[in-house]
Amino acid sequence: MKELWQYPAANEVECVEDLHGFKVSDPYRWLEDPDSSETQQFVEAQNKLSLPYLEKCGVRQKFFEKLENMYNYPKQSCPSKHGNKFYYSYNTGLQNQYVIYQKDDLESEGSVFLDPNTFSEDGTVALGGRAFSEDGSLLAYSVSVSGSDWRTIKFKKTDGSKDELEDVLEDVKFSCMSWTHNNHGLFYNKYNKCSSDKPGTENDTNINQVYSF
Repeated sequence: MKELWQYPAANEVECVEDLHGFKVSDPYRWLEDPDSSETQQFVEAQNKLSLPYLEKCGVRQKFFEKLENMYNYPKQSCPSKHGNKFYYSYNTGLQNQYVIYQKDDLESEGSVFLDPNTFSEDGTVALGGRAFSEDGSLLAYSVSVSGSDWRTIKFKKTDGSKDELEDVLEDVKFSCMSWTHNNHGLFYNKYNKCSSDKPGTENDTNINQVYSF
């Protein structure tokens, strides 16, 4: 006899909005707040139901091993030139993030320039966008924590020095990065400071974006 599943009940609340003359009911609006105790209890109840089933699934490990084997091979991007240096991304096979390498010419062996895998021990900090200055002497790159859309922009010299520059730009979101021609500054977009202290769970409304320098 098949096991009967008792799914956790989702509480329905009175929530109706008037959108351009149309009444739209949204009884599960409370689930949009990931930090509320009600949402966390609901997620815990779902995990309590689903995880034991997944852990006993006979083919789960087989799928994992098959996919891992298919993806475990060296991968490399095409090189690009910035200033008098060439850059390319390389992954040995199962690295969480591609490592950026630098080399003097197309024939020489590259050396590690920026390794996003070292940004955090648990792998929750990821490399986002990046932009070289026009003369190739500086790199601006953004990092994201726990999958958040909020980014922090950092800066690095390309002359071989290991230390990052002290300049840091916070509260960046949905932004490109563009250097001035003289390398004196960077144009980017930002919003008001995020209200959540848990990166990756925020649900702020994206309004009043500021074009910054």
